[in-house]
Amino acid sequence: GVLAGGVLTDAAGWRSVMLVNVPIVAFALAAAARTGPVGGRRRAGARLDIAGALLVTCGTTLLVLGLVRASDDGWGSATTAATLGAAVILLAAFVAVELRTASPLLRPGLLRQRPVLTANLFCLLLASAQFGAFYFVSLYMQLVLGYGPTAAGFAFLPFCVGVVAGSILATRAVAVLGIRRLMAVGGTLAALGMAWFAATATVEGSFLTSILGPSLLCSLGIGLCFVPLGTAATTDVVPGETGMASGLLNSSRQVGGSLGLAVLVTVAAQVTGGATGVDGLSSGYAAAFWVAAGLLAAAALAAYVLLPGERSAPGGPGPVAARADAAEHEEDAAGR
Repeated sequence: GVLAGGVLTDAAGWRSVMLVNVPIVAFALAAAARTGPVGGRRRAGARLDIAGALLVTCGTTLLVLGLVRASDDGWGSATTAATLGAAVILLAAFVAVELRTASPLLRPGLLRQRPVLTANLFCLLLASAQFGAFYFVSLYMQLVLGYGPTAAGFAFLPFCVGVVAGSILATRAVAVLGIRRLMAVGGTLAALGMAWFAATATVEGSFLTSILGPSLLCSLGIGLCFVPLGTAATTDVVPGETGMASGLLNSSRQVGGSLGLAVLVTVAAQVTGGATGVDGLSSGYAAAFWVAAGLLAAAALAAYVLLPGERSAPGGPGPVAARADAAEHEEDAAGR
C-alpha cells in the first residue's frame, strides 16, 4: 500500500491515491452484495440497529474532526468546544440506545469481560501509535531527509517485512509465553522501536540509523501482538457474539488510528510552532514519536497488568476468530 501510494503520487499526484480506492470499494461492495448471505440466518425478532450505527458513526467522526481541527482552531475556540461537545452527546446517546435495544450493534456487557476490554484498549493504543507514526515517518523522510514519494514508499518495505515476520513468530511464541506476556513483550519492543525513531529523527539522520533500524524493531514488536491480540479479544465470548467481538476489535483499530493521528498532529504542531525549516520540523516529528512510544508502552503495561496470566491457549471460539483477526491486522499494518 505505501509503495503503491508513493509511485502513484510521483506519477499522477496525491489525489490519485484517493481516486484509486473508488473502483476497489465499488468492486468490494458489488462482490459482497452478490456473494454475501441475504437473510435467512438472522436471529428471530432481530432487527438492524440503524440508530446505533448512525449515532456511533457520527459521534466518532465529530470526535476525530474536533481533535484534528483543534491545533488550527484552538482548544478553547467555540468551534472545537461545539464539535467535541456534540461528539460526546452523540456517543452518550449511542450507549443509551445500545442499553435499550433488543438487538444492539454492540452489547455493552461484552466490555465487562476483562480480556475483551483489555484487547480493545491495547488495540486502540497500538493503532493510535502505529498509524500516526506512519504519517510522520513519511513526512520525515520527504521533508527532512529529502526522499521522493516513491523512495519513501520503498523505505517502508522493511516495516512490512518486520510485521509479517513478527506475526509468523507469534504463532509459535504464544504457546511458550502465553497471551499476556507475548502482548507485553511485543508492545515493549514496539515502544523501543518508536523511541528509536524519536531519538534519531534529526536533520543528520540516515536511512540505516533513522529508518531501517527502528522500523525493524518496531514492526517486529507490532507483528508479535497480532495473534495474541485476536485471541484475547474473543476469549470467553459466546459463539453467537464472536462476530460482534471481532467487529469491536476492528472498530477499536480504526478509531484508534484516527484518534492517534489527530493527537500526534496536534503535538507536532504545538512543538513546531509554525516553523517550516528542517530543524523545526524534525523537532515536531520527534515529539510525535515520543508520544507514540508512550502509547505503546501504556499498551504493553495494560496487557501485562490486566490480562490473566494463565490464558495461553483458551478454548472455545476464540482461536478461530483470532486467526482471522490476526490476518486482517497483519494485512492492514503491512499494507499502510
